Amino acid sequence: MSDTEFKINTVAVIGSGVMGSGIAAQVANAGHKVLLLDIVPEGAENRNVIAETALARMKKADPAPFMSKRAAKLVETGNIEDDLEKLAGVDWIIEVVVEKLDVKQALYRRIDAVRKPGTAISSNTSTIPLARLVEGMPEAFVRDFMITHFFNPPRYMRLMELVTGPDTNEALAAAVTDFADRKLGKSVVVCNDRPGFVANRLGVTWIQLGVLKALEQGLTVEEADAVMGKPFGIPKTGIFGLIDLVGLDLMPHIGASLKSALPDGDMFHETNRDLPLVNKMIADGYTGRKGKGGFYRLNREGGRKIKEAIDLESGRYSVSAKVESAELKAARKPRQVMEIDGPLGRYAFGVMANTLSYAASLVGDAADDIAAIDEVMRLGYNWRWGPFELVDMIGAPWLVARMREENIPVPDVLEKVGERTFYRIEDGKRQALQPDGSYRDIERPEGVLMLEDIKRVSKPLLKNGSASAWDIGDGVVCFEFTSKANAMDDQIMTLLDKTIGLVKKNYKALVIYNEGTNFSVGANLGLALFAANIAAWGEIEKLVSNGQATYRKMKYAPFPVVAAPSGMALGGGCEIVLHSDAVQAYAETYIGLVECGVGLVPAWGGCREMLTRWQNNPAAPKGPMPATAKVFEMLSTATVAKSAEEARELLFLGKDDGVTMNRYRLLADAKARALAMVDGYQPPEPQEIVLPGPSGKIALEMAAEGFARRGIATPHDLTVARELATVLTGGDTDIIDPVDEDTILELEHESFMRLVKTKKTLDRFESVIETGKPLRN
Repeated sequence: MSDTEFKINTVAVIGSGVMGSGIAAQVANAGHKVLLLDIVPEGAENRNVIAETALARMKKADPAPFMSKRAAKLVETGNIEDDLEKLAGVDWIIEVVVEKLDVKQALYRRIDAVRKPGTAISSNTSTIPLARLVEGMPEAFVRDFMITHFFNPPRYMRLMELVTGPDTNEALAAAVTDFADRKLGKSVVVCNDRPGFVANRLGVTWIQLGVLKALEQGLTVEEADAVMGKPFGIPKTGIFGLIDLVGLDLMPHIGASLKSALPDGDMFHETNRDLPLVNKMIADGYTGRKGKGGFYRLNREGGRKIKEAIDLESGRYSVSAKVESAELKAARKPRQVMEIDGPLGRYAFGVMANTLSYAASLVGDAADDIAAIDEVMRLGYNWRWGPFELVDMIGAPWLVARMREENIPVPDVLEKVGERTFYRIEDGKRQALQPDGSYRDIERPEGVLMLEDIKRVSKPLLKNGSASAWDIGDGVVCFEFTSKANAMDDQIMTLLDKTIGLVKKNYKALVIYNEGTNFSVGANLGLALFAANIAAWGEIEKLVSNGQATYRKMKYAPFPVVAAPSGMALGGGCEIVLHSDAVQAYAETYIGLVECGVGLVPAWGGCREMLTRWQNNPAAPKGPMPATAKVFEMLSTATVAKSAEEARELLFLGKDDGVTMNRYRLLADAKARALAMVDGYQPPEPQEIVLPGPSGKIALEMAAEGFARRGIATPHDLTVARELATVLTGGDTDIIDPVDEDTILELEHESFMRLVKTKKTLDRFESVIETGKPLRN
């Protein structure tokens, strides 16, 4: 068969447990129909009860497996007794049943009897080698079979490990890879057919090392997680928090599978020890967050919520204590943590040196290159840096010398790196060291454009402390936020204004995008609080005015502006999205005007934009009040869309705005969207809208007062709601004629300034800065 004959459109998932149902949900999120099958329980009246229960559970789950209510409708449930013949109508069959070889192979024979030739078949196994799975199966089945190892939860984890065999049809594997990449949003890493592949083999060994070394050094779980967290670019869960998240009861099962499959002498076996404390915790129901707790738990006695941690020696819980270590606080780099004198430093070195040694031993075994192993740990375990990136940061000569002192194995690839680094930049290209000692360019998949690559070989067109503008080719400029958390400030406004002028003179289009964790978390509250504390009201006035002017200039620029958000796009970040001509959003974008949550109202045009969108919504009731009431409800409660598709439902995105499933493809898609708009582009016309006036304001205030009487809204929430009602209804003056943009912007400005001068709002600023959450006062 030629490549073009393999096209995946419909998918079946067999096994509706947490992983199977999650994979099915992600297929539906991509807009494709999916068949979800499971067994028929003995004596069941409803023969589809298991799959149907899984679907119902997913509709209520938080975090949600589905990106929208529409996606859930694409899942058809059934069972493998009555509905197996439906597999003849699908293009890819994913098996996600129990990790028992005999069960899987018996199912494969039944699948092979009904599927159409050329249907892709894959297993989501995490431990069983492909060669064993296909033993005794027909040649045609073996050609169409592969392993596609997803990670939990499938919607949010971007990694998929792909394992093929010597006889696997390469064109079919390429079709699965392309679908997983473009439609399911996965970074596909090709692994060799070894037990545990890369993620489980390396990740589980790292976790087990973390537990054992904590016991050896006498550390508390809090100390271990503080060491094995931020300093190494690892999520703040650390080791023990991660085990709680994954589930303690899952670890022994993975350990048993790897123990039986990995060869003698593998480092995994040294770490895979029976721990009486863990066994007792599992027996007592302390299986992690899904159970009564794990290494950490929430004590809810007396109606309180007190976080507690277990003592690794006694097994008793006590109030979780913050780690106070001046040395750890001062150590900002991995090597500095490993050099701390005492138990914390010995723990850091013992865990990471052994983990990095094991990672190096997997090169040429579990995977063929270091970049693949690094990608697995970045996306599969949310490490900021992969193992070999960490070696470069630590320094290979120092690390190897210390490893020899501690009798830790030094694999061949660590010997070969010598004084060099695993990664280097050559002629503007990032290269990775190969097992033979040479370097090779790291190639991006077709259709992937990364700003980090452009920045490596060029200089910014414009730059200041909070933003940069880059030429990304074909007459398109990319504007990038670079402030902390990409928070909006006066420097961003200044550079955005200059960038608009630059594009107007010399370029075709503008894309607003960055590769940070979040597009923007909103305005810089720290700067606003500082200005308020010294009564520099003129500076705050200027920030509001300049923001309004810059956003308006962007909206009515004589060229297309495309916003490409990912992660959180809140407050001022959301207003960037609302003022753009078009949006190409990453699927996992969380958009909202959240200013009311910190005691303010949107003041850069967000109120006006949302009013316009809801009044223009053909599905909404006519007249000014329904749209105003809907916007008031959303903004007063600081509603945040939990996906790009939900953002479309809430009109933060328009019906024609695009969604990109793979984060790596976002910039290329946004650039293509901008270029497609260039020919014949005309900026939007200013639009007047009708507001309900004083009677509408009274109605909104009454609704807010009702929430306050029920204890849902605080007194300051009520103050903020009244100001928001003033903005959304047009103030205290009777309004008969349509209102222009200037009127609403002026109302936004006035209400914002009244609120920012209140102590309650400034208290909320302080609370957000300190804890990340507003104080309810």
